Amino acid sequence: MTSIVWLRRDLRLADNPALSAAAKLGPVLPVYILESDLPRPLGGASLWWLHYSLAALGRELARLGLPLLLLKGSAAELLPKLAAQTQAQRVLCNDCHHPTDGAVKRALAPLPLETVFDHLLYEPGAVRTQGGQPFKVFTPFWRAVIAQPEPPRPLPVPSLSGVQGIPGDALEDWHLLPTTPDWAGGLRESWTPGEAGAQERLDDFLDGGLNGYSRDRDFPAKPATSRLSPHLAFGEISPRQIWHAARLAGAHPAEGFLRELGWREFCHHMLRLFPDMATRPVKPEFARFPWREDDEQWLAFIQGRTGYPIVDAGLRELWHTGFMHNRVRMIVASFLVKDLLIPWQKGEDWFWDTLVDADPANNPCGWQWVAGCGFDAAPYFRIFNPVLQSQKFDPDGRYIRRWCPELARLPDKHLHAPWTAPMFVRDYPAPVVDHDGARQRALAALKSI
Repeated sequence: MTSIVWLRRDLRLADNPALSAAAKLGPVLPVYILESDLPRPLGGASLWWLHYSLAALGRELARLGLPLLLLKGSAAELLPKLAAQTQAQRVLCNDCHHPTDGAVKRALAPLPLETVFDHLLYEPGAVRTQGGQPFKVFTPFWRAVIAQPEPPRPLPVPSLSGVQGIPGDALEDWHLLPTTPDWAGGLRESWTPGEAGAQERLDDFLDGGLNGYSRDRDFPAKPATSRLSPHLAFGEISPRQIWHAARLAGAHPAEGFLRELGWREFCHHMLRLFPDMATRPVKPEFARFPWREDDEQWLAFIQGRTGYPIVDAGLRELWHTGFMHNRVRMIVASFLVKDLLIPWQKGEDWFWDTLVDADPANNPCGWQWVAGCGFDAAPYFRIFNPVLQSQKFDPDGRYIRRWCPELARLPDKHLHAPWTAPMFVRDYPAPVVDHDGARQRALAALKSI
């Protein structure tokens, strides 16, 4: 029995439930479709990652004697044609809340699209309050999750036989990589996309970073975090693989690293409740918030030229690596939506385009958390002071000096607020806004709704 396995955010061989289920029944044709009708296409950094992730998966499948079929267009049009061409009896995919699943199911009928649970530790809907309602606050949600039986153990790489001779696209013909200008040099220096790169990243973290994670994770100059998020976003490693490897290394689910994996779980469960999370505030009163549009301040923001070093360092790290430390993400997001009063949706969209770990649940959930309008969000009136945050989490300025080299010679006393230095700082801008005044403006805006 020939099976088509439609790959999306599950670009791996190990612990791939759809691939394993298909392999039990006969020849398998793995296919990835660069979809032309997605409501939200991938951003530039994600397309860069996708190129190398597909290249890595293609090499691994070729080593096993299987082709990876690449097609471009509408999945709802291509999959029925492919099923007829190969006389496939089954089309399988891993469930990842994909926006075109419904259209594909209708187009394939009467052949079913078989979805296999995969993308999370627990199925949305499986974790509920005692009253049978979905949780909307993280801490009780996570307590309920860790009271469940442990997630299933990861599956091994299945024994595969393939379908040959089906023509597809060449990866290079998709032109996913930037050309002129080539802005991806820092990404190439920073990352190894693919399943092997994900496993190496996990092993390195468990060997050297897990024990100090809770102590050091908020300090961006320290290599204390796992940096597994882009590998998770593309499914090069599964949350089950991470869970069981971390548990074996001594991680406790109620705290530290696995609790952060729980936040990802929470975000994806909330996305099922509120699929418009990237554009519409969960709390409806925030639809009336008096946001501002200021092109000059927005440009200073995305260029890392706001005059606040911790904010600028984070945005320059993002430009160079496609990544930003999580504590700095919160500081940067707070600055945009509270100091500048620029809509959180604009920041979310910028991150979607520039982050290699851009995720349809984590990204909007994080922005709504900072903006005070999402599930279990921080109150809007809790406004980060970028100078105090900088002094607390980058006290010796190592992170700032790395990403803002024009400030490298400033003493620590003035590094976090360069406008206080007695000497002129060449090539570094004055603050685009006064934080104290911006804070009062933000609180007044909040009061208006």
